[in-house]
Amino acid sequence: MASFASVSETELGHRRQQLQRLRRARLATVVWQLLAASGMAGGLVWWIAQPTWLIARSEQVKVEGNHWLSDKAVRSLMPLSYPQSLWGIQPQALASKLEATGPIAKAKVTRNLFPPSLTVEVAERLPVAVAQPRAVTTAGRDKQKVGWLDARGGWMPFDSYTTDKQSQSSSLGNNSQETQSQRSLPSLKVIGDWEVYRAEWPQFYQGFSTLALKVFEIDWQDPNNLILKTEIGTVHLGPHSSRTIEQLKVLDRMRQLPKQLDASKIAYIDLKNPAFPVVHRTSILRSSENSSPSPTRRQN
Repeated sequence: MASFASVSETELGHRRQQLQRLRRARLATVVWQLLAASGMAGGLVWWIAQPTWLIARSEQVKVEGNHWLSDKAVRSLMPLSYPQSLWGIQPQALASKLEATGPIAKAKVTRNLFPPSLTVEVAERLPVAVAQPRAVTTAGRDKQKVGWLDARGGWMPFDSYTTDKQSQSSSLGNNSQETQSQRSLPSLKVIGDWEVYRAEWPQFYQGFSTLALKVFEIDWQDPNNLILKTEIGTVHLGPHSSRTIEQLKVLDRMRQLPKQLDASKIAYIDLKNPAFPVVHRTSILRSSENSSPSPTRRQN
């Protein structure tokens, strides 16, 4: 009995020693794994932090898909400061910020490792008009405010869109719906403070873009009276309102007016009331000091 007890205690002692050795071996393995992982992580951090993986200048940002905006203009819209770690750049966040700007409809940003760079693919919103604060701009602040408008009211500096980016150089109708590659830069002018008409422009342009009548200039300097310079003469619309779309439709139906009335005798067309358009003739305006004849009413 005593011998059995003695043997059991000996075996138990050996087993305890074996378990302790096994625990120490496992602990050593875990420690070595931690050290190896820490070393690899430290090496990776060191590798990432090397100047090789920096976006140090704007030329490392390659722009693709731009037909109108210059590469420089697209880069200027990106909220990047140089130098910046390639790994610290969030492509999706950068693309979202680009899409929030006026002239960029869609953007995709990709990081490239060899060589370290960014590729930015963009789809642009088309410029539809030249925006300028006054009919005649002077050097200085006025000239700096001259830019391009898109259909949504987005504004870009005048030197942002470049003619060497267009696919073809065909002429632009102010209301044509051709694809971007068939367009040249627009000649339509919008005169006035962009901040004043920016909110109303998208709705106005939606109706305006359907016109078959050629319009050369939109004078928005006085918000109480929009003035259009068209192929049939000057048109007064009054303030932009819910009736503006109907006014434009009536104007479009009047494009045959020069066949009925000598355009040189038209001073301007009053479309403030689209149900009763009035054609003011130059002869009447000249004689208005001595008499007050009724202007010609144009029936729809």
